[in-house]
Amino acid sequence: MITQISRSQDVTAAAGRDLAECWAGVINAGGAVVPVDCPLPPVAPAALRPAVERIVRELSSDRSRLLLASVDGTLAGWTVLRRAQHPLEAHCGTVNHVQTHVRFRNRGVGAALMRHVAAVARDGMGLERLRLTVRSGLGLEDFYRKAGWTEVGRWPGALRVAPGDDRDEILMSLALST
Repeated sequence: MITQISRSQDVTAAAGRDLAECWAGVINAGGAVVPVDCPLPPVAPAALRPAVERIVRELSSDRSRLLLASVDGTLAGWTVLRRAQHPLEAHCGTVNHVQTHVRFRNRGVGAALMRHVAAVARDGMGLERLRLTVRSGLGLEDFYRKAGWTEVGRWPGALRVAPGDDRDEILMSLALST
């Protein structure tokens, strides 16, 4: 089941804790979604609570939506969809923080989130195009290609994972058909 949230008051304290726990698990398993104010792995959920709180504060039906995937009542994954704020880009959105809880990987949760985020962007927010960035070296670009996304560019060596381990940041785009 996928739930869409567009108001901060609809995110319960338990849901906030679940988001931070999922995020910590993803980061500690080598996931690429590390917020700027978070220490590098290993991380505890408490280190991610400020980032979760920022995401929740920014929720708005016209600007930012949180999508939660659950399996049998347990958070299995989540993502954030944001409308571009500049008037020249207002027809575009950005997908951030695509995550599948480690316990639910390889069960279609991420693919379901990607299908749902495209539908919400198109039908719920009137967006025409989505963008996201992924770290090279994890095979994520193949996952997104299977979901219909196209690689449109790279920033070579933009992400330093460790000394001597620089990765490209891959820019991807999805045109939303009506």
